[in-house]
Amino acid sequence: MQNPSDGFRRLPHLETSEPDLRVSFDLIGGDRIRARMSGPALQALHIGEHRADLTAGPREVSAAAARLRGRWKEVLVDHQPADGQGRALRERRRPYSSSADLSREPEEELRKALTELTRSGASLLFDDLLGGDDQPIVWFRTYLSDILSRTEGLRIRFDSDALHLPWPMLCLEPDDAETLDGLFARFLGYRHQIEHTGDAYPSFAYQPLGGAADGRSWFRQWRNSEASWFRGWRDRIPMAAVSLNHNPDVGVNSRAREVEAALTKGTRYTERTTYDDLVAALEQQDLDEQLMYFWCHAEFVSNTSEPPRLGIRLSDGRLFDGHTVRELRARYRWVPTSFRPFVVLNTCYGGVPAGDGDRAFLGRRLIEYGARGVLGPQIEMPQMFAAEYALEFVTRFLRGKETAGKISHDLARHFAATYRNPLGCAYALHCGMDARLERAQGISGDHDH
Repeated sequence: MQNPSDGFRRLPHLETSEPDLRVSFDLIGGDRIRARMSGPALQALHIGEHRADLTAGPREVSAAAARLRGRWKEVLVDHQPADGQGRALRERRRPYSSSADLSREPEEELRKALTELTRSGASLLFDDLLGGDDQPIVWFRTYLSDILSRTEGLRIRFDSDALHLPWPMLCLEPDDAETLDGLFARFLGYRHQIEHTGDAYPSFAYQPLGGAADGRSWFRQWRNSEASWFRGWRDRIPMAAVSLNHNPDVGVNSRAREVEAALTKGTRYTERTTYDDLVAALEQQDLDEQLMYFWCHAEFVSNTSEPPRLGIRLSDGRLFDGHTVRELRARYRWVPTSFRPFVVLNTCYGGVPAGDGDRAFLGRRLIEYGARGVLGPQIEMPQMFAAEYALEFVTRFLRGKETAGKISHDLARHFAATYRNPLGCAYALHCGMDARLERAQGISGDHDH
């Protein structure tokens, strides 16, 4: 009856909802994994947080995850049909990588490949990670399996600072006899919205009080930043700011040009093709882009005695990596900035969370210095499929009506149902499950301006 806050609400970009399920993995003593599970989806089973100290070690699980990614390339991407004598069929040269549409491929052949991938995905989850006979592990494994299989469309956050798994590629345990549709339905990325989070959070929002700046000055700085952001959101012109950071020679026979056209439609569009272009942009304190799209080559580069690092190369071939991001953005770590893009890193391995523990990984650094989320493939993705996926994602995201989590989930199901292709489950979302492009009312990317 007496509610003084009635009629007030948070700023629009602060409106978030709790995930249906949150599963966390903490390293204890460096060689033990503690699993925790909580969220509204658990209430039907047990109120509170479930915990279990796993018998599996982090190195063992990480090695199994790397093997699973390799299996997708070996079994699916590089699949080469052969005749009865084992000779490659010339008329079917790597059919699963030369086209995004697999609906015309022999169903039994595709079902055999998916059977292998789902078997490996289920084994990683239930044998390598959650294997063991200790009662807490059995309960944890049973509850998690029940929640994942009981329904579809949950919003799930897998949170870990050091244990990074390809969650959308993991699978439920097999049934006795499965159709092709049944195999698709076992992939977690097909069943649920999934994001991976860890210690890569935008630094400014979590700056501790005290230190170089006292609490009051930090609060004033944060308050002014939020007020400035809200004024910009309220007065933002209808056209969203987007950028295409690419090598124009990549994927010339794919639908890459259509992706570029979709990015330019009703937006303030910027194209960058060289290392210097990208560096000059990221050096700007208030680089204000809502969507940054990357389409170029990526590779793991050896780093002497340290773990290899992921780098991308635009048209000039110069390496750009997570260390470069830090060199350019570190000066703005505690400074209010409008750098809050959603990043589509559509490069090979762009969605892998970390390279053997490399904490300077490209996606991680982008999130740490302000990006709302990073979406990218976890394997060496065929260019034909990557362009098809990007066209669908970019077109829907620019409409400003759906979140990144919902779009990525819908696309995994779309490509499975329409093209009989599981590669939509090979894309991973790091943070940003609730990220959505803010468009002025009545404005969308569906028409020309």
